Amino acid sequence: MSTLTERTEVASGYRAGRTLPLRVELIRQLKRRRTLVMFGILAVLPFVLVAAFAIGGEPDGGGNRITLMDTATASGANFAAVNLFVSAGFLLVIPVALFCGDTVASEAGWSSLRYLLAAPVPRARLLWSKLVVGLGLSLAAMILLPVVALAVGTAAYGWGPLQIPTGGSIDTGTAAQRLVVIVAFIFVSQLVTAGLAFWLSTKTDAALGAVGGAVGLTIVGNVLDAVTALGDWRHFLPAHWQFAWADAVQPTPEWSGMIQGAAISITYALVLFALAFRGFARKDVVS
Repeated sequence: MSTLTERTEVASGYRAGRTLPLRVELIRQLKRRRTLVMFGILAVLPFVLVAAFAIGGEPDGGGNRITLMDTATASGANFAAVNLFVSAGFLLVIPVALFCGDTVASEAGWSSLRYLLAAPVPRARLLWSKLVVGLGLSLAAMILLPVVALAVGTAAYGWGPLQIPTGGSIDTGTAAQRLVVIVAFIFVSQLVTAGLAFWLSTKTDAALGAVGGAVGLTIVGNVLDAVTALGDWRHFLPAHWQFAWADAVQPTPEWSGMIQGAAISITYALVLFALAFRGFARKDVVS
C-alpha cells in the first residue's frame, strides 16, 4: 500500500495547471522569425496599396457596377475597409494557418515535444496553451492590418466618413464600430482554417504539411463554393459566407448572413478542435 502511495505522489509545488503558462508560450512564439515576418508583411500591405494608387491613379471599376474598391481613396475608413476586402479571401488565411498549424508540429519536428510532455506538461494543457496563443496571434494579425491601413489611409486621403459604394456615407464613429464588427466576423470565419491547421498539427511532425494542408483545404472550399451546380449545399460551406461582412458596410446593416456564417464556422471549428484534443490524447509521441 505504501508503494502505491509513493508512486502517486508528485513533486512538491507541482501544479498541472501552472505548466507552460500562456505568457511563456506567447513570448516563445513572438520571438520566432516567422511571426515577425508575417506581421511585417501585413503592416507593409497598406503602403503597397497607397503606392499602387499613386502610380496607377484612383481606382475605377471601369463598368456600370460600383464596388468597395472604387471608394478606396475616399477616406481612411474606406481604405481600411478595402484592405480587409482584398486580404480576407487569402492573405489573412495564411497567418491563421501558420500560427495554428506551426505549433505542435514544429515541436515534434524539433524533437522537443516529448521533452515538454516529460516536464511533465499535461497533453491537454499543452494543446490549450498553444491553441490560445495561436488564436491570439491570428487575431492580432487581423487587427494589425486595418489599424495600419486606417493610419496610412488617413494620412494619404484624409479623415472622413465611410463612403458607401451605392451612395451615402457612414459617420466616422459608426464606421469605426463597423470595422470592429468586420474584423470580428473575419476572425470567426477563419476559425475553420485554424481548426484544420491545429488538427493537422497534431497529426504530423512536418509543420509545413500542417500549414499547407490547412491553406489547401481552405482553397478547396473556395473552389467548391464557386460551383453553382451545388445549389443550396454551398450554404454549408464556410467559404460561402466569408464576405458576408460586406452587409455591415450599409446604412442599415444586415446581420442574417454574418450570423449564419459565424454559426457554421464555429460548428466546424469546434469539431476540428475536439478531434485534435481527442487524437493527441491517444497519440504515441516519439519525437
